[in-house]
Amino acid sequence: MILRASVLAVLVVISGCASIELEPLPEGLTDRQPDSWTERQNRLDQFTRWQLSGKLAVRQPSDSGTAIINHWTQNGNHYDIRLSSSFLGMGSTRLRGTADFIELTMPNGDRYQSGDPEALVEAATGWQLPLGNLTRWIKGQPGTEGSYRLLFDDQGQLALILQQGWEIRYDRWRRFVENHPLLPARLTAVKDQKRVRLVVSDWETQGDGSP
Repeated sequence: MILRASVLAVLVVISGCASIELEPLPEGLTDRQPDSWTERQNRLDQFTRWQLSGKLAVRQPSDSGTAIINHWTQNGNHYDIRLSSSFLGMGSTRLRGTADFIELTMPNGDRYQSGDPEALVEAATGWQLPLGNLTRWIKGQPGTEGSYRLLFDDQGQLALILQQGWEIRYDRWRRFVENHPLLPARLTAVKDQKRVRLVVSDWETQGDGSP
């Protein structure tokens, strides 16, 4: 934990970096993949039906706020996320969709649909969320959109993903699901002056797709 904290302190210095080319590497990190990496990715690729709960915190120049993730259910490419927050009057908000479609239900029952999920969420809440890749980042996998670079700590655990100008930092892991690889318990996605932190309190499989 002391080493991980030291590594994160170094990463704060480069939090505005959007380049995949990061030299020299932060102290304590390597871009050499551990021998178990391919097997781990294959197992996570099969982990397509799950549900988690936790907390979301967003900080950006215009505003900041937190929300409770009552549940985030993932079924393949489809997500169903229910948030509760007093921030900007969000109240109980529901997001359903895929990487290229979203339906947003506001606390008053109004529904909005869009083929640009990130733009709709920003217009409705003021939050900039990287929804396109977030459903994979949350599992500790690079997203499918754009090139990426992976950095690992001296234990062979994923510490950082660089993708589409975002830095996704992993600073806590837990074995939420028995006989399954460790999953992120806390991660922070940083881009310029924007920061999105996810803290997962519970994670479980949902029907088919469990390991």
